[in-house]
Amino acid sequence: MSFSDAELLAFLDEALPADRSSELEAALRENESLRERLVQARGRETAGLHSVGAIWRRNRLSCPTRAELGQVLLGALSEAEESYLQFHLETVGCRYCQANLADLRQEAQQEQAGAERQRRQHYFQTSAGYLKR
Repeated sequence: MSFSDAELLAFLDEALPADRSSELEAALRENESLRERLVQARGRETAGLHSVGAIWRRNRLSCPTRAELGQVLLGALSEAEESYLQFHLETVGCRYCQANLADLRQEAQQEQAGAERQRRQHYFQTSAGYLKR
């Protein structure tokens, strides 16, 4: 199984999809030359030898903003925008954006649960007078 230098750097940045990251981790345990390539790739990057692709990935230029990810949950994106975001999340497997989206979903669920509690409390308070009679 072969891995590109871009995959090695993505692994170090925790930006490699989980399944590919697991494969690479297993290969690193068994393959000394792959470990050396990993060290060399990191050395080139820290020495200032940057490619356009490395700069693009490091600054997450293709990642949507948190607001755009929130629009996914609201269903407020155009078909083209939604298609790109699905590609970015599922095909590219951007773990950074997947984590952001999961966080937004959790926040939305918590807000919804809080709104339900508030609504029930309001119903109870407005009905309390009828219960006393």
